[in-house]
Amino acid sequence: MSKIEVNTVEPQCGTTLTLGGCGQTVALGSGASQTGFGRTGTVDWQTGSIKTATFTAANGEGYFANTTGGAFNMNLPAGSAGAIVSVVDYASTFASNALTVVPNGSDKIGGTAANANLSTEGQSVTLVFVDATEGWVTVNDSTENIVQNPNLIATGGCVSICGNCKIHTFTGPGTFAVSNISTTAANNTVSYMVIAGGAGSGANPGSYSGGGGAGGFREVKSPTTPYTASPLDGYPSSPNRVTVSVTSYPITVGAGGSGNNNGSNSIFSTVTSAGGGKGALCAPVPSPEKPAAAGGSGGGGNFATTPAGAGNTPPTTPSQGNPGGTGLNTPPAFGSGGGGGAACAGQNGSSSKGGNGGAGISTDISGSSVIRAGGGGGFAVNSGINGGTGAPGGGGDGYGPAGPPGTGPASQGTANTGGGAGGAAPNTLNSGGSGLVIIRYKYQ
Repeated sequence: MSKIEVNTVEPQCGTTLTLGGCGQTVALGSGASQTGFGRTGTVDWQTGSIKTATFTAANGEGYFANTTGGAFNMNLPAGSAGAIVSVVDYASTFASNALTVVPNGSDKIGGTAANANLSTEGQSVTLVFVDATEGWVTVNDSTENIVQNPNLIATGGCVSICGNCKIHTFTGPGTFAVSNISTTAANNTVSYMVIAGGAGSGANPGSYSGGGGAGGFREVKSPTTPYTASPLDGYPSSPNRVTVSVTSYPITVGAGGSGNNNGSNSIFSTVTSAGGGKGALCAPVPSPEKPAAAGGSGGGGNFATTPAGAGNTPPTTPSQGNPGGTGLNTPPAFGSGGGGGAACAGQNGSSSKGGNGGAGISTDISGSSVIRAGGGGGFAVNSGINGGTGAPGGGGDGYGPAGPPGTGPASQGTANTGGGAGGAAPNTLNSGGSGLVIIRYKYQ
């Protein structure tokens, strides 16, 4: 091996001096010093030593500070002009456990002889010592670390927060747009409630209608979103679960049926809840009588030959609703059946009263306990007879000539509950309650 030793290289104007070749290293001997190479405003990052407790920084070094276990200090070296130190929030925990930067002796930071507090998530700072007046000056302060959010991120509807969960409520058509999925697969299975529109009620001159059925009610509670679900929780049945991906999910919120019409379906992803079934129309107008319709929950039957409408149509598991009640013809008094609800069937009519609407059902998915999807009460004919009571959950009261409930015109289903309208008197049109879609998931 050949060796060339050079003590001094005379400067040569206009020429280039090259030391070393491709793939080689130019090293200074032990005890030697260098001038003129200098720093270019960068530091040597200490990737092999993540800091988790108080430490003293050295000139020319950058550090990754992990405050997950608690706050601590970074002590700066004695200031000298041109000294440089950098630090980065390693685990994005400065917001909860700050890093305190402590100057040496009487040195200053930004012109003040006091500690600096780094308390912004993802913060990175580079400090250069300028002079005794300003001391360490910040030349770079960034919070733009590129970090994948490990949680599900979505937009759409009216968004609220309950604990570690976000709740998206759709009272009308919209889009649930997922822009990021969770790195924990189980958190991508969302909780949801989908309620269709309730049936309306309406009657021609000389006719009456049975109570409107509630819109279909479907719910799934993911284990990662704690709340008290309804008894109709469909988890863990795989056909009922919705595991989201990065895409947009159109949301359909069914309108309540207008007049004597069924409610409209509500849809989220693969889940469809069927609109409520309308109540029966009695003779003499129209003639023959028109039977009640099936739906999420069925409409109430009328007196004479008209049966009640079936619920859970089309069928789902768990059931999305129940049938309406039947009517009763015992002259001179007549009572029609109440519309079915999510929790139970509509009540049958009697000689003294229209049938009550089938009860709705309660869930805490929205952050508090609310009853929805109640059936409408059935109408009653002849004085001294009450109409059926609309069920808790948005059902309307049925028409009845005497005493509350049910005095005078029937009432409509309540908006965004899927409640069925109360059975109507002649020349009366009432709408069912519109539906509702709620999606809940863990966001942190």
